[in-house]
Amino acid sequence: MAEPRTPFFSALRGVVHWIEAFGLLMALGVLRLVPLDWASGSGGRLCRTFGRFLPVSRYAANNLRNAFPEKSAAEINKILADMWENLGRVFGEYPHLGDMQLYGPGSRTEVIDVEYFDRLRDDGKPGIFFSAHIGNWEILSLGATQRNLPLARIYRAPNNPLVDRLIRWTRRTITGELVPKGDKGARRVIAAMQKGRHLAMLVDQKLNNGIAVPFFGRPAMTAPALAQLALKFDCPVVPARVVRLKGAHFQLIVYPPLEIVKTGDRHEDAFALMTQVNAIIEGWIRERPEQWLWLHRRWPN
Repeated sequence: MAEPRTPFFSALRGVVHWIEAFGLLMALGVLRLVPLDWASGSGGRLCRTFGRFLPVSRYAANNLRNAFPEKSAAEINKILADMWENLGRVFGEYPHLGDMQLYGPGSRTEVIDVEYFDRLRDDGKPGIFFSAHIGNWEILSLGATQRNLPLARIYRAPNNPLVDRLIRWTRRTITGELVPKGDKGARRVIAAMQKGRHLAMLVDQKLNNGIAVPFFGRPAMTAPALAQLALKFDCPVVPARVVRLKGAHFQLIVYPPLEIVKTGDRHEDAFALMTQVNAIIEGWIRERPEQWLWLHRRWPN
């Protein structure tokens, strides 16, 4: 009985994909035509106004209450509203990524300890940068690009392939390969690191078949790929984060490589490294909770 319905639903899905892509294209086109500050501010105001009405906002509020049980309802609501504003600003800034210069006169970004980009670029080894969905996380890869350090970036491809192409277009000035998650992507990452290339990973999302690692005092299923790659290639692991200072102005902080202890037990070593990584990210979030994407289903219900 399902066979005759397949062409219809395939065609319907194709129509929906075109509608979604057209809407995104129009939004990006309008935002590209206006100055960066206006695009960022408009995106922020729009999401701040309407984001709280979306069902997923209730999930974010629940995450906040679990992470910060000491905070009042008013404080939680303020963080939630600020989170939506930050997310809207990130969207408004996407079409302008290609115009943002992070170094030199007129830069909107203060880059702290940029020499770590240069050290990894010149050491002749592969390396891994990790960050989280904080501030405008795209600034990290842009900062590396403008120091001549292309980064292969792992990302979750949207279900709509047309939307995926548009998002790739907004990132066109950032050098390095975009690698979709999955088995094929993992093989591409390993091949890249075997050639001495560098990787950027956002490691703050849930992976159902990952390992349970503490995060805000609760077990969180965490992807162990970062630790597995670091142990396999014996390469530097460098934390980096982007802080939104005010409006479309940022601070990009690159930290020293982590100290990685090897005991010979790959499983325990991977767990220890991911525990260290989660603790660093938790510290960043506690410092600026309104700039993290609380919409992730990071913990079990």
